[in-house]
Amino acid sequence: MASFLKSSVLSHLRSHPQRTDNLFAQPSRNFHIELGEREKDLLEKDAALNRFKSSTQSVKQIKKVGNVLKIIVVAGCCYEIFVRFTVRGEAKKQES
Repeated sequence: MASFLKSSVLSHLRSHPQRTDNLFAQPSRNFHIELGEREKDLLEKDAALNRFKSSTQSVKQIKKVGNVLKIIVVAGCCYEIFVRFTVRGEAKKQES
């Protein structure tokens, strides 16, 4: 039964090959296309939007403080795990 299903599936796949002559088929690689005037205008920096950008020094400092706090918390967790294992190991030695 399994061989029948396998052979019927394989024959079905052979009888319906993929068609590559489709006009709407997407190429597997994207080609570089030069930007038009509208796209170039949209990508230019706009002075009116400068006040909305979050690239100020205070935001960078807050990110650095957040990264330091993450490191401290992870180090604290590792220390707690280490202490619990050493206390457990000492308790087992005292019982023996």
